[in-house]
Amino acid sequence: MSDAVVIIPTYNEIENVESIIKAVFSQQKTFDVLIVDDNSPDQTGAAVKTLQSQFKEQLFLLERTSKSGLGTAYIAGFEWALEKGYDFIFEMDADFSHNPDDLPKLYEACASKGADIAVGSRYVKGITVVNWPLSRILLSYGASRYVRFITRMKVKDSTAGFICYKRAVLEAINLKKIKFVGYAFQIEMKFKAHRKGFKIVEIPVIFKDRTKGKSKMSGGIITEAIFGVISLKIKSLFTK
Repeated sequence: MSDAVVIIPTYNEIENVESIIKAVFSQQKTFDVLIVDDNSPDQTGAAVKTLQSQFKEQLFLLERTSKSGLGTAYIAGFEWALEKGYDFIFEMDADFSHNPDDLPKLYEACASKGADIAVGSRYVKGITVVNWPLSRILLSYGASRYVRFITRMKVKDSTAGFICYKRAVLEAINLKKIKFVGYAFQIEMKFKAHRKGFKIVEIPVIFKDRTKGKSKMSGGIITEAIFGVISLKIKSLFTK
């Protein structure tokens, strides 16, 4: 068993899931992988089960009955990882927008350089995004600036979903009280960690848009983020 597990939520990722799993396992640093699949109609879960015979005691599958949102998938994964005793718990997308080769850098930041949370950041050194239309870059970058203004966090890529957490962070946050399930989930987790005084560092990464499969982005997710940030800030004024 590794001391680190990479949680990868999936819904209809049959085109990517085998490749992303093998890319994680190809790293010099040993990582375990937990796939959290939301009953994908394209049989993503079945593909993972087939791979488990090849990667015994490294590849794990948590199957859920329906598509219930990114945030709840990660919460389920976090609870599983804490129960299993992992010290470093990662979030990563299945579509290669997050490069598995960057995993060791995030790990090192938390394991040996004093970070409690390491964020794979698109905006810490300019804008390092590939193959996104200008409209989406402006939306994402603008959202991060908006979050910094409202919350006063210094994190430049608050909506990033490529993250390493020390287990102490997830133990300190009441995961059952995390409200948001979409885009705002990433903001809420960072904000609550920030409020508890954990050290958040940003590691520059190059973010590439998916080349296979379909994006899960929707208007509802964006709306949740815009109004959710204001809600988080207001509540923080009345709670510790």
